[in-house]
Amino acid sequence: MQTLGRWLFKYRSFVPIPVALALVFVRWRATSSAWVLTAGPLLVALGQGLRIWAVRHIGTISRTRSTRLGPLVTGGPYALIRNPLYVGNLFLWTGFAVWSGLLWMIPLVWLIFVIEYTAIERWEAASLQGQFSAAYEEYIRTVPKWIPRWSRIGEALRSRGPHPWREVFFSERGTLLAAALMSALMVWRHLGD
Repeated sequence: MQTLGRWLFKYRSFVPIPVALALVFVRWRATSSAWVLTAGPLLVALGQGLRIWAVRHIGTISRTRSTRLGPLVTGGPYALIRNPLYVGNLFLWTGFAVWSGLLWMIPLVWLIFVIEYTAIERWEAASLQGQFSAAYEEYIRTVPKWIPRWSRIGEALRSRGPHPWREVFFSERGTLLAAALMSALMVWRHLGD
């Protein structure tokens, strides 16, 4: 699983491309009700917002394709959940599935997410354990992987990320551009319905 996780980590930007194409071009059993046009973009915005918050704390190391690790980050969203970037991605892709009107694709998006990010998370956890040992063990004892620990929300919100906004948006530019392109394609898709 760790070998798969390492490979998926390296190519994680390309894994969702087939899903994106399906969400744009498949019309089978699509709905275009008003709630889809509201809930989809809200979920996308929530996912992107969570990613930006996380990048403000973790910095440009979040965009690397190498196996190099940065420091152990435990502030901001990382005080609530160990994988806020990946949870942000889940919200992004769930949002696009809803926005597309292909509600039957939501379980498929989640299945791909579970397979991809479970493997990546296991590889990353082993790498972090090797580099930070006792500090990482303490972190995993107090912060859950996927479901936020809401009792620490005040602490998380008070934590100012050390990375400047310019660096954050530069680091996140690929995801922002992809989200903007997908959003434009979702608008185009619904204008054609």
